[in-house]
Amino acid sequence: MAAPVPAPVVGFIGLGAMGAPMARHILSGGFGLVVHDSRHDAAAEHLDAGALWADSPQEVARRCDVVLSCLPSIDVVERVMTGPQGVLTGLGDGKAVFEMSTNAPEVVARLHDAFAERGAHFLDAPVTGGAKGAANRRLTVFIGGDGPSVDRYRPVLDCFADRVIHLGPSGTGTVAKLVNNCASQTLYLVLAEVFALGMKSGADPLPLWEALRSGASGRRRVFDGMIDEFLPGRYTPPNAALPVFVKDMTLATDLARDLAVPMPFATRALEDYRQAMARGWQDRDGRVAMSLALERLGLTLAEDPEAIAGILRRDPPAPSDSKRGSG
Repeated sequence: MAAPVPAPVVGFIGLGAMGAPMARHILSGGFGLVVHDSRHDAAAEHLDAGALWADSPQEVARRCDVVLSCLPSIDVVERVMTGPQGVLTGLGDGKAVFEMSTNAPEVVARLHDAFAERGAHFLDAPVTGGAKGAANRRLTVFIGGDGPSVDRYRPVLDCFADRVIHLGPSGTGTVAKLVNNCASQTLYLVLAEVFALGMKSGADPLPLWEALRSGASGRRRVFDGMIDEFLPGRYTPPNAALPVFVKDMTLATDLARDLAVPMPFATRALEDYRQAMARGWQDRDGRVAMSLALERLGLTLAEDPEAIAGILRRDPPAPSDSKRGSG
């Protein structure tokens, strides 16, 4: 009988609002874990639970079979991956890296080529579900890159994600994530605009929302995107911060421009997200831009969360929405 294949040692870089719970789930799944973050104290709970600390991304790569990263910006991704103490400098032949941030296609292509030259696999694997999804293990991972690496490390990904989708070659995961986020983030502002119309016409907010949820589109739970932030007028703490929305929308519209694809609705939505940034709302959830539609009509919303919960008890959200995230 063949000896069992030993479980891989997993490296995790980036222990922020999403990365911290993802890494925690990997530990709970029984994998050995080596962690790194720009702040040592971000790893305190993981170290207490048995994870090991690495002083650099390079050290993570040297000590681990597979490396996962969840980082806040494209600049940080490039520095962590290819900087002087980056992952690439410590990676051995045949190893794999799953980079789970939302990135630019041209950056993904460049990193894929750089890792391939070292005989390693760089997989673009952005996640969607936000901080709440990360905490509740309700994330979708969109993956582009080496198929055998996806198969080999799927048990690791399954620790923190309930859906893992391999779309195809390098870059396809990133494109899927950009399209996904552009759709949802544009729709939020459309919903706010039409809801403001209903309020301005004299409809009370909660009965209006309950009615919309019962209409043809509402039965698909389109309007459940209003539950946590828009209806109660509560945008802190953020599930997905406004700068993340602006980054995602900018990447998507830049890609559309490069491909000569007209996107008038997304372009207009991006203007509102940028206006929200200009208001100094960087620390709020990205859905704060929905409040601009109300403001233009002299309206405000601050509905009682318990009243919202009462409607949801009568007509529950879809299972996929009950622990909703974004980003």
